[in-house]
Amino acid sequence: MPKKIKSEKVEKKIESKKLTVLEFEKNVLELAKKGFTSEKIGEELRQQRIHSKDYEKKISEILKEKDLYVNPELKNVQEKLERIKKHYEKNKHDRRAMREKDRVFAHIRKIKKYSKILD
Repeated sequence: MPKKIKSEKVEKKIESKKLTVLEFEKNVLELAKKGFTSEKIGEELRQQRIHSKDYEKKISEILKEKDLYVNPELKNVQEKLERIKKHYEKNKHDRRAMREKDRVFAHIRKIKKYSKILD
């Protein structure tokens, strides 16, 4: 019977990069100028091993200070409306697409109205 060899697990400790607050804000603003929402900026920074919890400001707060904040839900719904409009232009007889276009447009108005109430 062969002996069993124990393999030792080598644990690598993955540490997050520590940046200054100004460098963190600079990274956030660069990603915002590329068109990322606050959610996508957070994902991108986490892939770079930079965690926003290590800093005192939230990503959305930084963007609001610089007037770059875009409501992520609003942006997603607007993109959906553009896709539906494009489809409807090609397919004029698609009644379901016409109805969906109207429904999504109403959703956008509701989001805008709600976000004005909160501001």
